[in-house]
Amino acid sequence: MEDTIAAIATAPGEGGIGVVRISGEKSKEILEKIFLKKNSEKDLVPRMMHYGFVRNNFSGELIDEVMAVYFKAPYSYTAEDVVEIQCHGSMVSLRKILSLVLKNGARIAESGEFTKRAFLNGRLDLSQAEAVIDLIRAKSDKSFDVALNQLEGNFSKEIRKIRAELMNSLVNITVNIDYPDEDIEQLTFENLVSDLTSVRVKVEKMLQTSNTGRIMSEGLKISIIGKPNVGKSNALLKETRAIVTSVPGTTRDTIEEMLTIRGIPVKLTDTAGIRQTEDIIEKIGIEKSKEAFNNADLIIFMADRSRVLDEEDFSILSHIGEKKAIVILNKTDLPKAFDETEIEKLLPKAYIIEASVANGEGIEELENVVENLVYGGEVKQSDSMMVTNVRHKNLLEEADSSLADAIEMAKACQPLELLEIDASRAYECLGAIIGEAVEEDIINEVFARFCLGK
Repeated sequence: MEDTIAAIATAPGEGGIGVVRISGEKSKEILEKIFLKKNSEKDLVPRMMHYGFVRNNFSGELIDEVMAVYFKAPYSYTAEDVVEIQCHGSMVSLRKILSLVLKNGARIAESGEFTKRAFLNGRLDLSQAEAVIDLIRAKSDKSFDVALNQLEGNFSKEIRKIRAELMNSLVNITVNIDYPDEDIEQLTFENLVSDLTSVRVKVEKMLQTSNTGRIMSEGLKISIIGKPNVGKSNALLKETRAIVTSVPGTTRDTIEEMLTIRGIPVKLTDTAGIRQTEDIIEKIGIEKSKEAFNNADLIIFMADRSRVLDEEDFSILSHIGEKKAIVILNKTDLPKAFDETEIEKLLPKAYIIEASVANGEGIEELENVVENLVYGGEVKQSDSMMVTNVRHKNLLEEADSSLADAIEMAKACQPLELLEIDASRAYECLGAIIGEAVEEDIINEVFARFCLGK
């Protein structure tokens, strides 16, 4: 990491301010070559914002009016010398400044390389570094809070506590293997089962949050499905997003929208009605509806309460099967045409809501049900210690499996050498979460997910 890197740190497009970030031992030197301060100070004062202009030190051309700040290592984001140049948010200005920085000795940064350097320099562990991208991509206040909690290191601290407890067991195992005849406290299998079980309980408690954590990170995928013209469109969007008429098949395509329900990020897919049709374009829309249906975390089936259920309704209901589902009986402001027991027989686990979407009735109850389904009574909305990362979940599952094997061998009084293998594997998996004893290709894969400039 002897070279100096640079990149545009702000998103593409117009904006009031754009930022060019530089990190490495030449950062200050490069800034001094291209930055013309307005005041009479000779030296750049670390962590102080300086006003002036960026000037092409080769041609003398003034590029933009800027603010510049210099962070001296190790007190910076990367723990290296870092410079940030704030210019007007024009892509022309940003590109010109970046080009000038590169001409003066920096190279273009790879995706996530600034955060990767922060990890390699010990300022962040791997789970904290991954929290940075989760923070950037947060879709709701809750997902933002969870990512910030992980960035602050609270998740890492919990992993380290579990590893320390497991290490205590490993030390006892190793001592009894290597020095069986010495005057040391005899390790009993009963104690070992108790100690390893204590560790496993903590791992499983973290795993219990993984489903909710995934939803907080990626969003809950909800698909609204039903016959044409039952009022599916705009049920949760609360605004007109499709042309709706009395003619079946008006919605010809799936409509996707991101929204937040009680702090839960939701990817809502309002589908074209599923029915038999000869219309080629409508057939494409129906195929997309089926795809959204298969990929959804939650199905909302909507039926027109004022019309008798027919073959199409029952066909859709039969496809839902064991999927997590909510049934909305819409248009309750009109005379009732069927009893909900017809649906309860096919979907005994579904939650049924009577509503009049046009009048806004039933929407609050729907939001309550969605919230309860996500948290499931196990994870509270106030909790910030959630497993939101798939890599973390996989490693925790592997650690849990290894601990289960170790516990079973301890119960069976198997040789300590065999038991040590599984306990050590669990210890390694937990360490890989925070970046200890993790392979380089995994590190590279993690940071490849980042954007340039971060």
